[in-house]
Amino acid sequence: MPIIVNLDVMMAKRKISSNELAKRIDITPANLSILKTGKAKAVRFSTLDKLCEVLKCQPGDILEWREEEGE
Repeated sequence: MPIIVNLDVMMAKRKISSNELAKRIDITPANLSILKTGKAKAVRFSTLDKLCEVLKCQPGDILEWREEEGE
């Protein structure tokens, strides 16, 4: 999938743990892990909004599109 999730990069820049972030955006650590690994099939705008608020970033800092190989 050409959508790359850079959530772990932003978390490292902001020095916040997975458990702390999950608590602050009100999702389970398991669901945050699914987001971080790029295994999520969708992200609610409300969740993206909370992530950006807590991490003080833009959606483009977390999500990136890359063209697939061979296209």
